[in-house]
Amino acid sequence: MRVPSRPLLLPAVLAASALLTGCFASTEATGTGAGERLRVAMMQPPRSGLSPLSDDAFKLSRWSTAETLVRLNADGDAEPALATGWKQSGRSWTFTLRKDVTFHDGTELTAEAVVRSLVKATDASPKPRILDGVELTVKEGDPGTVIVTTAEEDPLVPQRLSSPQLSILAAKAYRGKTVNPVGAGTGPFELTKVSGTSSATLDRYDDYWGGTAQAPGIDVTFVPDGTARAAALRSGEADIVEAVPVSQAALLDKDLITEVPMPRTNTLYLNTEKGAFQDPALRAAAREAIDAESIVKGVYEGRADVAEGLLGPALPWAADLREPAHGAKSGDPAGKSITIGTFTDRAELPEVAAALQQQLQKAGFRVKLEVREYANIESDALAGAFDAFILSRATVLDSGDPAAYLYSDFASDGSFNISQLADPAVDKALSKAGATPTGDTRRRAVVDAEAAVLATDAAVPMLHERVIQGDAADVVGAAHDPRERELVTLDTHVK
Repeated sequence: MRVPSRPLLLPAVLAASALLTGCFASTEATGTGAGERLRVAMMQPPRSGLSPLSDDAFKLSRWSTAETLVRLNADGDAEPALATGWKQSGRSWTFTLRKDVTFHDGTELTAEAVVRSLVKATDASPKPRILDGVELTVKEGDPGTVIVTTAEEDPLVPQRLSSPQLSILAAKAYRGKTVNPVGAGTGPFELTKVSGTSSATLDRYDDYWGGTAQAPGIDVTFVPDGTARAAALRSGEADIVEAVPVSQAALLDKDLITEVPMPRTNTLYLNTEKGAFQDPALRAAAREAIDAESIVKGVYEGRADVAEGLLGPALPWAADLREPAHGAKSGDPAGKSITIGTFTDRAELPEVAAALQQQLQKAGFRVKLEVREYANIESDALAGAFDAFILSRATVLDSGDPAAYLYSDFASDGSFNISQLADPAVDKALSKAGATPTGDTRRRAVVDAEAAVLATDAAVPMLHERVIQGDAADVVGAAHDPRERELVTLDTHVK
């Protein structure tokens, strides 16, 4: 193991060292190839056993172990991955599969395998959110091709198939209703071991179709505590640390920190179905009471951007098209009691909740906070158990297009509708945005849908976050992806 670059002076550093050493103790190459293994500290533990049908899919993508038919470039346009090309004919798209691709268990990538993975996703309950509002069927076409058909023409089919939740895995991954990605991907790193919610191990896959990874493997530790993650970088216990809390960023060598505007919005979702915020006037009162600028300065230390809408500076075209949204007139809270929920996994959110509690109490609400780990609070949030919920939400995570996020979060049948919103005008605007061909016309429709949502005050966007990632000085080629899809790539290594 490499010697830490500086003395361990802080108690937090000592705690992090004790926490991480067990996983990162062996950094010498195992298996084939030379070089040092990459030690990665991740924020959120797996919530669904690393099933790609859950948000855990983005971990598989960030480790370059599971792949999709299509990937997105920096502009959000679709590019070849496991599929080398595609063509549209009405409601159907034909994808040509890449040849000479093998899964980590040695079996070949075939049309049958692709159909199996995609059908498992379409039949899942709940379905991956990228498929919200989409009826999709998949079948084998001519040799080496797969045909994807939607109930209505969908201009975003290639972008949808780039979602990590639609990763293609070997047959061995599917057993009944469970999906186990160990040894079943196609990427440059093979997932070889998962130790519950504490760690994961990946080794280089030398038969990868895209070439040979420079690092011999990846040792992952899940560290929900942001201070411990930052301390692991400072002490030399980790090579790459995701989601460095803003409170810790200033304590680290600035050369080890990369800050990138990202399509992630910190939003207060208001329960429109029951409780105090069933009343549009009280939702408006909450919106008017919130001082987002003070939260950006006080909680985020200026390392965030005050929100003007749900879509932030990572999508600059939104600001150019946006017009002021007008909701209901503000009412008198008159001491109404509300409960706000949020989670601890993102270090800033409990502080945001405390700030909001003060602001809303000043406006006349009586406010109770409920803060837990995300895995223990998500189901209650989705069930509408809270009057309001603070969420850090990626707005183009799945498809590179915000229409899918807007539908998921605000459509009557959206799978992530924390606000319990059921508004015909919103549904109409969301459907129009989803059906509009890509380009300027679609962007206009997306901003119109955003305006329809904001007019209901079902969600109050507060600020847009930035990716703050820590890379040790000897790490080369770590991805700094605003969409949080890439982290360790083919080229990432310790020099």
